[in-house]
Amino acid sequence: MTNSAPETLVKLREVSKEYMRDKIHVPVLSNTSLDIPKGEFVAVMGPSGSGKSTLLNLVAGIDRPTTGTIIVAGQVLNDLSESKLTRWRSHHLGFIFQLYNLMPVLTAFENVELPLLLTPLSKRQRAEHVRTALRIVGLSDRMDHYPRQLSGGQEQRVAIARALVNDPVLLLADEPTGNLDATAAQEILDLLQQLNEEFEKTIIMVTHDPRAARRAHRMLHLEKGTFVETELDALEAAG
Repeated sequence: MTNSAPETLVKLREVSKEYMRDKIHVPVLSNTSLDIPKGEFVAVMGPSGSGKSTLLNLVAGIDRPTTGTIIVAGQVLNDLSESKLTRWRSHHLGFIFQLYNLMPVLTAFENVELPLLLTPLSKRQRAEHVRTALRIVGLSDRMDHYPRQLSGGQEQRVAIARALVNDPVLLLADEPTGNLDATAAQEILDLLQQLNEEFEKTIIMVTHDPRAARRAHRMLHLEKGTFVETELDALEAAG
């Protein structure tokens, strides 16, 4: 008996995105289609301005395509109002940023709790979720620390815990190691790999770093608004 193919979690169908700049249409993505199966770890590379962050914003429903269809976790994002998109994101997505985006006046615990404040969870239930997320990222002993009391790597771990706290099916990471030294970057990549392999999180990671891209199952290269899949073996050979 053969195993069935994994469920497709992210589908882009003939998606284009363009912006208006001084009455000029500026294309970012051009008529592109993409399937990402559930449980996959995908790295997206490409030159600055190639549309990498736009891709994440489209998948997250933060931005809308000019043309085409985006389906994530079975939901056609084009069909949702802004308020419904906000609710949908809170249940399905976790976003990890290069600059952490932590609130400096809040502790690690309070930063991780933020996405839960608009949910119907009780205070006790929220605390259980937060402690679990901080334990997963290895910061159970830092939950009462403020961002200024943490290293850059620890701040990024708090940000990852915040992305995890709702148990999303999809993690979107925009240059998650771009602001870290080499040692901290490798620790964050180890954590992302663990989240993918042990906790079965699907991950789309934008990165400029070939060493980070090698952690993924496959790498997509964005060039002039079009995806070109690149074998990681070729990336390895390029050094």
